[in-house]
Amino acid sequence: MIRIGINGLGRIGRAIFRRNLEKNFFEVVAVNDINPDTRNIAYTLQFDTLYGRLEKSVKVVNNIIQVENLSPIHVSHENNISDVDWKKYKVDYIIDASGVLANVLEAKKITSSNLVKKIFVTHSPEEVDFTMVIGANEKELDIQKHNVISTSICDATAIAPVLKEVQSMSEIESGYITTLHPWLNYQNLMDGPSSSWSVPGEIYHHYALGRSVDGNMIPKPTTAMQATSKVLNPGSVNNIGSFSYRTPTAIVGSADITLSLKSKIDKQKLTNHFVNFEKKQRNHIFQNNFEPLVSLDFLKSDYSAVIDHR
Repeated sequence: MIRIGINGLGRIGRAIFRRNLEKNFFEVVAVNDINPDTRNIAYTLQFDTLYGRLEKSVKVVNNIIQVENLSPIHVSHENNISDVDWKKYKVDYIIDASGVLANVLEAKKITSSNLVKKIFVTHSPEEVDFTMVIGANEKELDIQKHNVISTSICDATAIAPVLKEVQSMSEIESGYITTLHPWLNYQNLMDGPSSSWSVPGEIYHHYALGRSVDGNMIPKPTTAMQATSKVLNPGSVNNIGSFSYRTPTAIVGSADITLSLKSKIDKQKLTNHFVNFEKKQRNHIFQNNFEPLVSLDFLKSDYSAVIDHR
């Protein structure tokens, strides 16, 4: 089985870990997190406010996490991804879910030294070999050439496949996208400066982002379309603007997409297109929703985008 190392056991790293327990895609053999308390790391894997209590028992023995019926998971606490002895644990691929830019810069050194085969980065920096969104540009991945691969950001993962399918029906002349994004861990419960997660020690110049997540909708510029343009033909999305609101909710985002198309497409034709796509798709890219649902009804969904046709 493929042996995986996870760098960063925050929100994304833990979600990947839990999903793999359900599907058994690979074997997690090593994790690295700046949290120096291994028992606390195990605790965050066992108990989760959003996803609930893990049914398997999680124990720590000699700085090794033991999840019931799984191989031992070796734990390290390095700030720099390069300082972890991934080779010692025979790691094939690393998932860097730390969100720290310095780790992306170090990733190429690791792959060029053949310490691991590939490194997957769970955000959308410039300093990678390729940015890939399933349903948008995965066929362009060159497995021989691309070693540090970005899986982009959540907004682009959802938006890019939608825009690609609309483009297959008509040229997009212009548009605007407004996203409603749950809070993130670098935001504050009480008003104060908002510290960057990707560049530790840096304070975001967007002061509103430092305001309390409790009770506030925080207007904020977004990199959604910047990230989307990396995986679609830039000329086809350059005329689409975007803006975001951070919402006082913990999970599940939403995007309102308004497009001006060169050709007229009625609602039924558009609905039929996505319904047919869902029936034939190999991966969980689109789910079509016709029910009067709310955000938490989509908790644990593994689809890239749920399209609300109501």
